[in-house]
Amino acid sequence: MVIGFAFLAMLGMMLVGMPIAVSMAVIGIVGGIAAYGAPFMDSIAPVVWGVQNENLLTSIPLFVLLGELLLRSGIADRMYIALSAWLGRLPGGLLHTNIGSCALFAATSGSSVATAATVGTVALPSLQKRGYSMRSSLGSLAAGGTLGILIPPSVNMIVYGSLTNNSIGQLFIAGIIPGLLLTGLFMVWIYIQAVMSGDVKREAHVPLGERLRALVHLVPPMVVFGIVMGSLYFGIATAAESAALGVMAALAFTWHSGRLNLELLRTCFISTARISGMILLIITAAFILNLAISLTGVAEAMTKWVAGLGLSKTGLILALILFYLVLGMFMDVLSMQVATIPITYPIAVALGIDPIWFGIFIVLMCELGLITPPVGMNLFVVHGIRPDKGDIKDAIWGALPYAVIMILFTLLLTAFPQIVTWLPSRM
Repeated sequence: MVIGFAFLAMLGMMLVGMPIAVSMAVIGIVGGIAAYGAPFMDSIAPVVWGVQNENLLTSIPLFVLLGELLLRSGIADRMYIALSAWLGRLPGGLLHTNIGSCALFAATSGSSVATAATVGTVALPSLQKRGYSMRSSLGSLAAGGTLGILIPPSVNMIVYGSLTNNSIGQLFIAGIIPGLLLTGLFMVWIYIQAVMSGDVKREAHVPLGERLRALVHLVPPMVVFGIVMGSLYFGIATAAESAALGVMAALAFTWHSGRLNLELLRTCFISTARISGMILLIITAAFILNLAISLTGVAEAMTKWVAGLGLSKTGLILALILFYLVLGMFMDVLSMQVATIPITYPIAVALGIDPIWFGIFIVLMCELGLITPPVGMNLFVVHGIRPDKGDIKDAIWGALPYAVIMILFTLLLTAFPQIVTWLPSRM
């Protein structure tokens, strides 16, 4: 009852507009003082100091900066044009390009919101001009944007790794195959939807020579992805070092595009500082909450309670899918992640669930939260940049089939966990 009351109080503070970091820190401090008195405050300073001096978290601002550079250098625009030349002839036309562009940009960004906003800004004017259904267009962009936190690099994977002390490199590697499979499933749905509706949109045929020349625009994101993931996979660099290598490559491509100047760098640095500051404050508050949970034995009590229910691994996963589905309707993904992992992670590990697999599961649940109303961030992002300023219901209904696909895909990973664990085991 106490745990439930504390969780609801934290959720209530977030819903009334209190900053996420403040909400979690208040619950952690109040709970710690209630259990141990004023001496609990002496334990907070070393935790905060330790978090802010954690070398691993250096990768967060670096990956954010990497995405900002590629976003503002015009690479995303040219990438979309190149992919449309190859995917536009498929039934569904530019909707396939939406998913492909989101997947490729996700391989350099690490943020779902940035992915949806970037590709949406490029795609929506063309989609409207060519008469594509706005509902299908918004749905594909909102869902495609969620790939930003599944296909590495991913800020949310870094947060999970820092909270659970798991390898960021293994988490990144584990996200590659599920990310590609989910991308493929989204495109299969677009194909089926186009054929079943009878409104088979196709783009004009592009000569092979022109398509081959367009491939040069795909080189920057693929090279950056190769540098980041290759250095991690072969053990050449840590997560922070691979992020730094990616930033250097992005700077080189930005310079090559002719857009590297002081104004662009100033804009990228300010945006990176704002986003990174928000994330790091939330992580610090999460560690304060985690300290209270650890000292008061909440995690152990919850683990024993769940173990007493006799749930199997599959039973726990099904229960957590329902839990996160409901929670994602009311919380943004980062606060949902940092507020629940300290409780759900020990339970999952106690039942024998692989920690790396569970990290991918948590990311998938965060993806689901991004496209479930009323607080689906990607829904608001794509709705905010639509040219015709229509109703947000179009984005909600357009994204619904993709939410169902995500749930079914999670069940597939539950039945075949090797999809996630095989590649990291090869490291």
